[in-house]
Amino acid sequence: MNRPVLFSPEAITDLSDFLDYLVPLAGEAIARRTADRLINHCREFYLFPERGQAYDDIRPGLRIVGYRRRASIAFVVMTDRIMILRIFIGGRQIRLDGL
Repeated sequence: MNRPVLFSPEAITDLSDFLDYLVPLAGEAIARRTADRLINHCREFYLFPERGQAYDDIRPGLRIVGYRRRASIAFVVMTDRIMILRIFIGGRQIRLDGL
């Protein structure tokens, strides 16, 4: 079953904040390419949605997976879609209580 991968408003804000941080350090082209790779990685979750560590005790279907040792992606697997909840870049504190 191909479930669409959707991004929550919070995940979109996380990506925007990441770009705001990275553009001055690496330049716009590199920052956008890096963000695009991260987004494409998330979009491929439909291929194998049961990846990462499960946290069903916090929220049913909640999973967290790392990305290139630079980010942690929190998402929920539902019957009809996969929702990217948050994208924690670098050393940001992961707060599971708000997911």
